[in-house]
Amino acid sequence: MEVRGIRECKDCGTQWSYYETGSPACPACGSLYSVGISDRALHTDRPADLDLTAAIDALADGDDRAAGDAAAETARTYVHRRGFINAGELQPLSATYIAAHEIRHVAALLDRATPTGIDGETVDREYVTALFEAASEGRRPPASAVPESMIGPRGLGVADAIRDYHDGLKTWLDGTDADRDVDSYLERLDSHVRRIRALDGSIDPAEGERLLAAARSLGDYLANGDGDLQAVDEALGAVT
Repeated sequence: MEVRGIRECKDCGTQWSYYETGSPACPACGSLYSVGISDRALHTDRPADLDLTAAIDALADGDDRAAGDAAAETARTYVHRRGFINAGELQPLSATYIAAHEIRHVAALLDRATPTGIDGETVDREYVTALFEAASEGRRPPASAVPESMIGPRGLGVADAIRDYHDGLKTWLDGTDADRDVDSYLERLDSHVRRIRALDGSIDPAEGERLLAAARSLGDYLANGDGDLQAVDEALGAVT
């Protein structure tokens, strides 16, 4: 949506940036009555933190269900609030956002799996702990650290993040006068996303990283307005 990011409170006169707070309430007095004093800009992003302390603590206590519930709620809220256009500027696909999507799938696994497995499902708690801790710091475990039992959630998280970024790129293109023909690249990304979801995420984690590199390269190309698409071609060409 397009918003006037700089607001002025009608009650106390305070000026603030909606882009930074993500709230229509005046930060000084709490009033909801304000007027926009800047030009409108496309904006889909709101501030959010991925605080997984409660989930990490529950996992350490051996309460998988509580850990899954806490992680799912935190990740769901984070993904819901964050977007890829801030004050008209296209944003990169962050490691935190990708991890949040993976955590949503890991949380579902925690909710239904046991140490001995239910219907063949098991959870690698060491990896889950590493994922939660890394995500809290804006990182993700490397592809080489993903155990076989966690390949599905990892792949589905990658697919969901790329799907959202794909949609964000299209929204940005539709809302700007950028003259860049990238439809074929967007279609290729979408095709890979659908393939990964059809496989229930069961792809080589390294392949997922190559696909993420392609999505990020496309975002860089659009955001910077210069360069070429060679990096996108190379990244997509490396995906099987």
